[in-house]
Amino acid sequence: MDHAHWPTELRLADHGKTLHIIFEAGEAYALPAEYLRVVSPSAEVQGHSPSEKKTVGGKKNVAIVAVEPVGNYAVRLEFDDQHATGIYTWDYLHQLGADRTRIWNGYLDEVAAKGLSR
Repeated sequence: MDHAHWPTELRLADHGKTLHIIFEAGEAYALPAEYLRVVSPSAEVQGHSPSEKKTVGGKKNVAIVAVEPVGNYAVRLEFDDQHATGIYTWDYLHQLGADRTRIWNGYLDEVAAKGLSR
């Protein structure tokens, strides 16, 4: 399987509050656990179609407790709220880093519109 983005380093920091990832091309991202949790690629969050996508609130203090490899193309992140079904591909993690501002601001808008707290 060919991937456009390949990580050279992946590590947890800040007691699981941040996932640092560096890609082969040199891009480096520090992705907060809250961000990764609320944009989880799992069916629980994304649904099985765009109309089923859920806005997840109340994850401001969530932490990542485990990072497990999935083949050579992804990792499964386990969070301290027991969420562990999202498979984060290298390309998805790269997208989350590269487009973080837009994705995060969209999430904040959804939370506000639905009257949820972070």
